[in-house]
Amino acid sequence: MNDSDLKQLLQNTRTIAVVGLSEKPDRPSHHVAAYLQSVGYRIIPVNPSVLSILGVRSYPTLRDIPEPVDMVDVFRRSVAVPAIAQEAIAIGAKSLWLQEGVIHEEAAAMAKAAGLQVVMDRCILKEHERVV
Repeated sequence: MNDSDLKQLLQNTRTIAVVGLSEKPDRPSHHVAAYLQSVGYRIIPVNPSVLSILGVRSYPTLRDIPEPVDMVDVFRRSVAVPAIAQEAIAIGAKSLWLQEGVIHEEAAAMAKAAGLQVVMDRCILKEHERVV
């Protein structure tokens, strides 16, 4: 995905489900989600272990979220990505973002085949600061 496509994706996204969002402020997922909130995105935590993060109710899975989601941002190990990609497709997400170090070519291909835009092995915070 080139910079123009990234900028358009980030500008057209409003609601981001963050899978693997930690309640611990020192974790990268928490820092990134807090940044995304600060620049105007609606963040929906997906973490079955906590009730809320960053002042927002957390949901156990993507399928439990009762509203439309534009993007699914993944802070989980690569092995978990196929199931997350299937859920992202099932809930009608428009894009799947796999954070730095999260790589799964087959899951990315599956999501792309279902019509989702896919960004893999990139930090959404760094990319937002760079292109928006």
